[in-house]
Amino acid sequence: MTAQHDFAALALQGWLASLREQLPLAAQGEALRRALLSAPGVRQAGYLAWQASSGIYAQQDGGPALPPGQGDPLQASDLALHQLLAEQPCLSLQQVRQLPCWLAGRLRRAALSQGWVLALSWQADGAGLLLVECAEELESAWLAWLQPLLKQLASLAGGQPASSPLLVNDPQPALLLDAGGRPLACNPALLRLLGERPFADYAQLLPVNHAALRRACLQQQRAIDAVEAQDGERSLVWCFIPEPAEGRVLARCREASEELRSAREAAQARRLYRLITENTTDLISRHTPDGRFLDASPASWTLLGYWPEQLRGSSVRRLLHRQDRRLLRLAAQALEQDGYHTMTMRLRHRQGHYLWFETASRAIRETYTGAVVEVVSVSRDITLRVQAEENRRRLAEVVEANTDLVLFIDAAGQLSYLNPAARRALGLAPGAVLPALCELLAPAVLQQLHGSGRQLAERDGVWSSEGQLRAASGASLPVSLVLLAHRAAGGERYYSLIARDMTERELREAQQRRHQDELAHTARLVSLGELASGIAHEINQPLAAVVNYASASQRYLQSLGDNPQAAERVAQGLARITEQANHASEVIRRLRAFLRKGQRRMQALQPAELIHEAVLLCQWQAGNSQISIIEQAEGALGCVYADRVLLEQVLLNLLRNAIDANREHCAGQPSQIVISARVEQGSLCMRVEDQGPGVPAEALEHLFTPFYTSKAEGLGLGLSMSRSIIEGFGGSLEARPGVSAGLCLECRLPLVRQDHEQ
Repeated sequence: MTAQHDFAALALQGWLASLREQLPLAAQGEALRRALLSAPGVRQAGYLAWQASSGIYAQQDGGPALPPGQGDPLQASDLALHQLLAEQPCLSLQQVRQLPCWLAGRLRRAALSQGWVLALSWQADGAGLLLVECAEELESAWLAWLQPLLKQLASLAGGQPASSPLLVNDPQPALLLDAGGRPLACNPALLRLLGERPFADYAQLLPVNHAALRRACLQQQRAIDAVEAQDGERSLVWCFIPEPAEGRVLARCREASEELRSAREAAQARRLYRLITENTTDLISRHTPDGRFLDASPASWTLLGYWPEQLRGSSVRRLLHRQDRRLLRLAAQALEQDGYHTMTMRLRHRQGHYLWFETASRAIRETYTGAVVEVVSVSRDITLRVQAEENRRRLAEVVEANTDLVLFIDAAGQLSYLNPAARRALGLAPGAVLPALCELLAPAVLQQLHGSGRQLAERDGVWSSEGQLRAASGASLPVSLVLLAHRAAGGERYYSLIARDMTERELREAQQRRHQDELAHTARLVSLGELASGIAHEINQPLAAVVNYASASQRYLQSLGDNPQAAERVAQGLARITEQANHASEVIRRLRAFLRKGQRRMQALQPAELIHEAVLLCQWQAGNSQISIIEQAEGALGCVYADRVLLEQVLLNLLRNAIDANREHCAGQPSQIVISARVEQGSLCMRVEDQGPGVPAEALEHLFTPFYTSKAEGLGLGLSMSRSIIEGFGGSLEARPGVSAGLCLECRLPLVRQDHEQ
């Protein structure tokens, strides 16, 4: 209760001060209202002055305004209340609400029913009343005692000297405190700062350490300034001024919300600028107009190898590349004229190498004359960018000069660029509109490129294939295609399609095939010469049979009249002659087919039939050496796509090598050669296994080398040519040790798909 009494006493002092200073009646009424609000139990208070001219009580304070009364305002009158207060100075609000007066209606509309109305006037030329809304427990005797006290205080205030006008008229809120921190007086500016809050909340305006500040102010007898305090969203700056003689402290404040906010923003901006300057990777520097360093950011050490202290006072010219020093004069002219200039230059690192920098400079001018007094520059290391641009330029030159066709394709599958070689090959003029990709590639190749081609290029970086490019004239150009996937700086995907003209390669391959066919034909002739005795036997045997059957038929014709069976014997002889002649014709047909010369005829072939044909060609040679050839075909073999004669030549070559190996190793003893065919892992596997001496492991890899042979009269071209023929069909020919000694030659060929076979 002591603190509340102190606040009430200070509030009454504020009211008395307003009386002494003879402030306007409204200011006096506001001071009195605040004084009453400091009392316990008082909810609302106000002072109303009597208006003799209008006959009503008018509100004279800064509190909440009472609503107008009921009825016609022109007929408003509080005369009944004025007369009753002259007789009875203290009335309850319930009594007033029952009176036929204007204030009664205002009380009813404001819902004020618990409280008192006291007749109170401290001015000689007027009367008034004090309106107090209070708690129910507040006794009427206390209010009856308050009325004469206020009157007595008002009369005493008239005889007291006025307080200091510096306090009353100070536009800044001020508060007078004693040595113990109790408030002694305040000015109206402080009351306005409090607003609707009671005076008891004055401590909320002071700094949190105001007690320590007050004691220090009195002990040291000096003012303490610029102490910040926070009042909600507002920022206040207090100044404590001591009065040592009186033992008091005058506390003055000013609202500095905007000022402090601006100061905090400026400090934050300075900290941010310092943080950016000290941590940025760019070089921020200040220069004199003639190009000498005034200062530089710490990035100078990272970029140039110099600390800022080492650069101060030195000239930029000594760091510039000699070819770039002319830029200083151009920069000075641009800064003088425009105030801003950007240039690209080379600066020497402390270690001696040069780096590329992009420098943006801005001129700082003198306020009145406009002369350039300082230059601020921001330099960025663009060495990597310059090198990348140089690499791109060189790459562009390579693409432009490349003899291969280079086509750039965007993510949507549209052509975006053709190099000069591509334009020439496709018959497009330099300024012609680029055609659609579908006009250049066959639908199957285009579908493959947009499907698996892009996926493989994205995953593995490259995709390759072969196809045809259609020129503007309608001609087709055989090309080898390579698709590369790229990503632009913005993340967009694009592709480069490199097409190499394969016309010359196809011509060379065709010529090589012709040479290979000629060599194969020569080899067949050689083989035929080596097999001549066997071939002669195969032809002479049916011819001898024909002669015998013809002689026997002639004899039967001579005895046709005596022998009844002669005619039947003649018919049988003619049938046998026809059979042997057909056998000789089949041998000649087989030889003619084997010796065929001309272009390759690729067709689907039955492996078992080819194996049998090859065995027949060398059967007699094997039989003379007591060598038996065993044919083994396991299951359905399918078909292979190859040239019949060349594949038969390969099989014959393998069989003859096996016959020579057996003859050499077995020395006239019976032996055998096994030629087998089976399907393994989707391919046709044909093996020729002999019972010869075999080949050492270190010599296996040399078997297919041209001119490598173990025969005294051999040329070493048979196996080499055989491998080339098989690889031309998409297969392989390998040698490995046999299961029971000897040598195994294994030929693998891809099988024809069922749809292809049909």
